[in-house]
Amino acid sequence: MLGSFHNPDVLSCLANLSSDEVFTPPNVVNQMLDTLPTELWSDKTVTFLDPVSKSGVFLREITKRLIKGLANEFPDIEERIEHILKNQVFGLGITKLTSEISRRTLYCSKKANGEYSIVDFNDEEGNLKYIDSHHFWSDGVKCKYCGVNKKLYQRNKGLESYAYSFIHEDKPEELFNMKFDVIIGNPPYQMNDGGGTGSSALPLYDKFVENAKRLKPRFISMIIPSRWFSGGRGLDKFRDGMLSDRQITQIHDFPNPHDCFPGVPIEGGVCFFLWENGVNDDCQIVTRNSKGVISSLKRPLLEKGLSTFIRYNEAIPILKKVLKFKEKPFSKIVSFNDPFGFDKRETGSYKRIKPSFSLNKSKNKIEFYYNGWEKEGIGFIEESKVSKNLELIHKYKLLISKAYGMGKDKPYKVINKPIISLSPSCCTETYLVVGPFETQQECENVKNYMETKFFRFLVLLIKNTQNAMNKIYSLVPEQNFHEQLTDKYLYEKYSLSKEEIDFIEELID
Repeated sequence: MLGSFHNPDVLSCLANLSSDEVFTPPNVVNQMLDTLPTELWSDKTVTFLDPVSKSGVFLREITKRLIKGLANEFPDIEERIEHILKNQVFGLGITKLTSEISRRTLYCSKKANGEYSIVDFNDEEGNLKYIDSHHFWSDGVKCKYCGVNKKLYQRNKGLESYAYSFIHEDKPEELFNMKFDVIIGNPPYQMNDGGGTGSSALPLYDKFVENAKRLKPRFISMIIPSRWFSGGRGLDKFRDGMLSDRQITQIHDFPNPHDCFPGVPIEGGVCFFLWENGVNDDCQIVTRNSKGVISSLKRPLLEKGLSTFIRYNEAIPILKKVLKFKEKPFSKIVSFNDPFGFDKRETGSYKRIKPSFSLNKSKNKIEFYYNGWEKEGIGFIEESKVSKNLELIHKYKLLISKAYGMGKDKPYKVINKPIISLSPSCCTETYLVVGPFETQQECENVKNYMETKFFRFLVLLIKNTQNAMNKIYSLVPEQNFHEQLTDKYLYEKYSLSKEEIDFIEELID
């Protein structure tokens, strides 16, 4: 029956290249385009660049809007399309394959001068180019443009180099020899440099954003992982620059990445932003899910007295009530990475050297907590093998995982369960130490505090990835650990309203 026939958009059905090179669904592209001024679509002089084209969906949706907006300027549809595709929309494919896919999307032919191309270009690429750029090994080890390790990406010529042209050319403005009004797209997120995966891999998207800014267009809109909110590996400078940039006028945040990219695991969620050249203003922070906008509030990217971005609008009044007490941050009693000095690597490699320990208890050894001890049993190791923080060995303390996944759906657990570690004991770099404390009862009280929703909510405000280092505890206040601490007590202490409590209870498991 014609009435029930459904013809899906092929660009919403494409399988992603990887979790780092993600095809953007058309509905998300249009959410991004909706942030741009409507008058752009009826201006025949405005130019658009997608510097990271994968499917051509950005350029296609831009073209559709221009076709509608320029109807009065160019009544003849063929003349209108010819003008738009030759003078207004431009792209760079991230690989040869994606450039062909994008041309097929935009020109209806993988060759711009092909028999079935809807526009008559003089060459195969048209305005959608693929430029075969290369890594530049400035120090013989890492690429000066993206920082990737030479050993991993000095490959056979038949393999993809992932030397993306927009960030591997000294003068990206010369790729088309023109100035663009709008730069928009979904850049590759990261590269494996041998040092980790997920949030520990080498980030790339920051370099695309920074290069776009250097071109000084009127507008930039890119969709990127939200993990930049809290910085981390290679992102601290980028985060500081973004949070101090008052030309960022909108951030649309998807805490659950599946609301934006179904089936793609991107720890910490994703966001897209709008940057407007020459503007000096607060930012409209919009929280979204698959159904639409959850909340929207215009506010500074950095609240007064804070050095981190708070992604949830509803959290701002709660946090202000907590900070009013001016208590010491809990992070003061949380150790830094590798508290006992067991994180040793093989020479010239990221591969860890596993410490030698026994599962048999001995008078001459201390308890040893390692990744997997809950299944295999607590280990025992010579005290002499501890090279840092020797004073913590014989103290009452807690251990907390330095990494814990956020999960794909709320409510969030945020952190793993803390472990009471009785003296004498130590642990691998898998854990951080909380303490030390004078008594086991204090440890019990701190453990209870760390398991409250109040505590984990304040951690969540900074923790946007699985990494759970010392700094994620910087918004959590210390308490009197000689007394029992419950959510009820804490909600009353900080005078939280019913609405504020309900928000915490809904967000935290």
